[in-house]
Amino acid sequence: MGQHSEHSEDSGSMTTSRRSFLRYAALVAATPVLTEAHFARAAQAAMKPAAGNGRHDFYLAPPPDSVLINANENPMGPCQAARDAIARLTPTGGRYDLYGETDQLIKTFASQHQLSEDYISVYAGSSEPLHYSVLAFTSPERGLVIADPSYEAPMAAASAAGAKIHRVPLTGDHAHDVKAMVTADPNAGVLYICNPNNPTGTLTSKQDILWALANKPKGSVLLIDEAYIHFSDAPDVLDLVAADKDIIVLRTFSKIYGMAGLRCGFALARPDLLAKLSRYGENPMPVTGSGAANASLLDASLVPARKKAMTDLRNETIAWLKQNNYKVIGESQSNCFMIDTGRSGRAVMQAMQDKKIYIGRTWPIWPNAVRITVGTPEEMARFRTAFKQVMDAPPGAEPNTPPQTAMADGVKPPRWTGA
Repeated sequence: MGQHSEHSEDSGSMTTSRRSFLRYAALVAATPVLTEAHFARAAQAAMKPAAGNGRHDFYLAPPPDSVLINANENPMGPCQAARDAIARLTPTGGRYDLYGETDQLIKTFASQHQLSEDYISVYAGSSEPLHYSVLAFTSPERGLVIADPSYEAPMAAASAAGAKIHRVPLTGDHAHDVKAMVTADPNAGVLYICNPNNPTGTLTSKQDILWALANKPKGSVLLIDEAYIHFSDAPDVLDLVAADKDIIVLRTFSKIYGMAGLRCGFALARPDLLAKLSRYGENPMPVTGSGAANASLLDASLVPARKKAMTDLRNETIAWLKQNNYKVIGESQSNCFMIDTGRSGRAVMQAMQDKKIYIGRTWPIWPNAVRITVGTPEEMARFRTAFKQVMDAPPGAEPNTPPQTAMADGVKPPRWTGA
């Protein structure tokens, strides 16, 4: 009888596991893992073709002489040490991580940040763990709370999970309004804080994050997206991960490390939280991504040098904008910033694209604002010239197509696999 009882429990457990697996699989299939590239391409597709392009196509690359400051990419690309690592690993690309590149990456990051290795999961960028975190901790009963405006991808995942989405406007100084976020949904599953925020580049203080952590709804997690942390002077929150708090921190090599196309990122949390993410998928990393990321971490000059170069060019551009009486929103500490154009932001995007300058998209809460990514000095010079020409001209008509950011609310984007 005991054996029969044990067998029955095993069968029940297997049935439950099978049902859980099917649920996870259904959620993963419900919507693609969206990246910054998807949103940038979707906004581009909403415009008519730029000069030199003969057709309107979501797959169509911009003209070769275009300025691409629309996707928060880093035009510097991978550092030389990362490029050398890629060259070293390419001949062994026919093998499955022959030399343990991903394990070495984990060891390096753990050592540099005094984290236990089992608090680190490696993904192909930070988009996957962002998506899986929202799927794991939201549901029809547990909502997502997000700043407005902020990065749209969490809303797409929440829609797939059937979760309610609560948008909370930024504060007067463009930080996350953590007090309003904590009270927005007493049954929230995830409170998402992008710090520095995308698209504004503005900071939320660690004091506010600590307050949110202490006052959040029971059973919820703080999802802290530190994709742009290296551009700022803000302290990170990895000490809260090490202290076993209800927090998941995301890091990526797509921004300051210049590896958006190579794909590598981290989810950082205590092991039981990471286990819930792994139910939705955890594919082996490409050896080139892991090897290049590890080499980047070991390059001690990379972050300070790139931070200074990006900060100087951002500040120079913003100073020019203010001198010309253009309204810059907030105080950015990122590789992007926003401009209130005083007219349809999408019309400004179209006019700039007609001059082969691709700038970032708009957000529904601020339809007159556009986001600008900091490019190279030459690209920012071309941006200044084109922007002044556009703003000196009479306002143009807004494109007739609907804003593509609507795909964050459950509408699938055009199929594109480039991210």
